[in-house]
Amino acid sequence: MLQQPKLTVIMPVYNLAEYLPRALDALLHQDESNFKLLIIDDGSTDKTSEILQQYRPKFPYFTVIKTKNGGPSSARNIGLSQVDTPYFTFHDGDDFVDPGYVSFFLRAFKLHPDCDLVSCGYYIDRPKGRSHVVGKPESGVLTKGNAFMKLTDIFASPMKGYCWNKGYRTKLVRKHNLLFDADVAFMEDQIFNVKYISIARKVYYTQKPYYHYWQRSDSIVHRPNLKKTSDLLMGNYLIWSKIIKSIMKEREQEKAKKKANKILLKNSNID
Repeated sequence: MLQQPKLTVIMPVYNLAEYLPRALDALLHQDESNFKLLIIDDGSTDKTSEILQQYRPKFPYFTVIKTKNGGPSSARNIGLSQVDTPYFTFHDGDDFVDPGYVSFFLRAFKLHPDCDLVSCGYYIDRPKGRSHVVGKPESGVLTKGNAFMKLTDIFASPMKGYCWNKGYRTKLVRKHNLLFDADVAFMEDQIFNVKYISIARKVYYTQKPYYHYWQRSDSIVHRPNLKKTSDLLMGNYLIWSKIIKSIMKEREQEKAKKKANKILLKNSNID
């Protein structure tokens, strides 16, 4: 008999019938099968719903929520509202994962109980071309400042601002009522992660890859438009203003802590 799962995989999908079987088959072959799969069907009009119904009996915990099309952020927020496990992660429906994907998150949280965010490495896969791992071999526990740098590094960081290679603590999201900004169509995942790290204790990351990011040429991310440019500017402003505020707050707290320690030391010497 399965124990109550500790991890929920939130998967927003919209017209992904072409890719869903690959994603779901990979999740069926996880080393650790005791997890909840929560799929938000964001108003799909293709055969996505039919495919989901075919896979429903194959998973021990499989929930589909059908909604009107509201975009990725709206779908993720719906998923967040339904999570009832200690940890959760995100998974895009056109991507796929290695067998150790689920067990990585569970193992990382167990080995690093003082970390509120854990992050694994990832591959970039394309329809034409070989799969390659992003970044160089590295791992460790990060301070907030270092985590922000890994998050915003546009080049070889194995962490980046994506949500699909990260595990989160549900209670922290609930406590601070964290949500995705539905008004921003780009960089919304990075904005969410910056907000999350600003209230987190520590971050554990590794470059070891478990997630395959399928880089589609027809993806909305690769289509140039004015809305994208505007959202990128707004996203960068929100991200860096939050990072600066978080770092300044942490420095002020450190100064106050040092001052309090000096006062305590002085008083102890008087006694």
